[in-house]
Amino acid sequence: MMARDITVIEQYCTLNAQERELLQSSAAPIVLIKKRTGNINPENSYPPISDFVAPGQNCLGFILPYTPLHHLILKRMNRPIVFTSGNISDEPQCIDNDEARVKLAQIADYFLLHNREIVNRVDDSVVRVIANKIQIIRRARGYAPAAIKLPDGFIQAPQILGMGGELKNTFCLLNSGKAIISQHLGDLENAVLFQEYQQTLDLYLNLFEHKPQVIAIDKHPEYLSSKLGQKLGDRNQIQVVEIQHHHAHIAACMAENNLPLNTEKVLGIAFDGLGYGDDGTLWGGEFILANYQDYQRVATFKPVPMIGGKQAIYQPWRNTYAHLASLSNWEELKGKYQDLELFNFWRSQPSQLLDQVMNKRINSPLTSSVGRLFDAVAAAIGICREECSYEGQAAIEMEALIDSYNFGTYEESISYDFEIIKSNNIEYIDSQSMWIQLLDDLQQNLPPQAIAIKFHQGLINIIVKVVANILQQYKANQLVISGGVFQNTIILEKLQQQLTIFKIPVLTHRMVPTNDGGISLGQVVVAAAKSLI
Repeated sequence: MMARDITVIEQYCTLNAQERELLQSSAAPIVLIKKRTGNINPENSYPPISDFVAPGQNCLGFILPYTPLHHLILKRMNRPIVFTSGNISDEPQCIDNDEARVKLAQIADYFLLHNREIVNRVDDSVVRVIANKIQIIRRARGYAPAAIKLPDGFIQAPQILGMGGELKNTFCLLNSGKAIISQHLGDLENAVLFQEYQQTLDLYLNLFEHKPQVIAIDKHPEYLSSKLGQKLGDRNQIQVVEIQHHHAHIAACMAENNLPLNTEKVLGIAFDGLGYGDDGTLWGGEFILANYQDYQRVATFKPVPMIGGKQAIYQPWRNTYAHLASLSNWEELKGKYQDLELFNFWRSQPSQLLDQVMNKRINSPLTSSVGRLFDAVAAAIGICREECSYEGQAAIEMEALIDSYNFGTYEESISYDFEIIKSNNIEYIDSQSMWIQLLDDLQQNLPPQAIAIKFHQGLINIIVKVVANILQQYKANQLVISGGVFQNTIILEKLQQQLTIFKIPVLTHRMVPTNDGGISLGQVVVAAAKSLI
């Protein structure tokens, strides 16, 4: 939403001082702000915002006018307006008048055109305040491509290009102890966006006269960014280095927090949707001991199949089924909970076929993803069960169910239980007890909000327990948190509070996205560290 001024925004949202400052800053980002509850304006001087704007959310994204044209449009309006990037969903913004007329004809009633050419597509940045600190979710206009000064030790590194990931892609150029991260480019699985990625990469390489001696890519063999990086390396006889996804997450946070090259190993917690693991499975719930050069996986979540591969990202019920069907007493549970609405839903699905593809691992890779666990729990309580419009929607809407005040009134003991199983010196978090307790609560008609709270608190509790176990066995003087799951305000804030018991620094992202928009930075610093050994 775009509003004329702060006064208008205050009618709809509760603002703190940091959020005001961000809205009025020169970067002029979109700021995610908590909605007001109750009667917004008794005098009805400000019209209500439609429920179709950010449905299922407890926050609104607001931005103030940042061009003269914006000011002229908003000058006479007491109400906010819907403000978009001018694009079809999952495609880049239209930057040509003719293109806009064609592509947006079914969306816009009128066009206000300009003769000023747009050369470089740059979206608006998205930020929020968590635990009294800024967290950039989408780093673009206003922040990119400002150079990031790297910590001590990186000045001698060669020029490096980090290709980024597949989702929320950015790429990164490292040179002379500085890193330049591109603006947010989006999800490369879209052919139009992948073409835009290549064009923007060429622009940056020419603009900054960057001649990489090393190209760093994600280990996932099917990422388009990795394939392009390998192709560029082969064509130009440049060394290509594969960087594990979650190591890149942790390294990016280390670099942002100015940890020098010779830093001893930290304990990294990297939770996200997925990343290609060393064992060929999809990781996403990782505890790793890491420095810039290497890492050791010391704990994770017990893996479950991801039925249908990518389909499971957009159909959360698949994750719920996979988690429950993987339990040791699944046949018993099917009888005990057969009257639940969730089980009635599954009876309309081809369960026999699902079991076959799971058991035979047909397009059902194993994953330890916490992002998919969130999807599974959300679908179990009826949130986005059948379909999501974007990755993480189910988890975001489940978080929105929980009022932070209500969450604070729950005791830590009122939560679901996770178990720890140790195998081959790795601790595996097992969710069997959690699922049985959750199904019992569904049978008792416990409200979805209460179930969501118990899941969030249970997850926080088990993270703290695993950290305690690891710190008893290994030496680590700092905790580093990264990954898209930690865009969850409740998880990040409450976890940081509870981790203070260990009396060691807890480092998080601020100016570099904790999601996959930050891994290109991690890729270049890991590649640099390996080259400097």
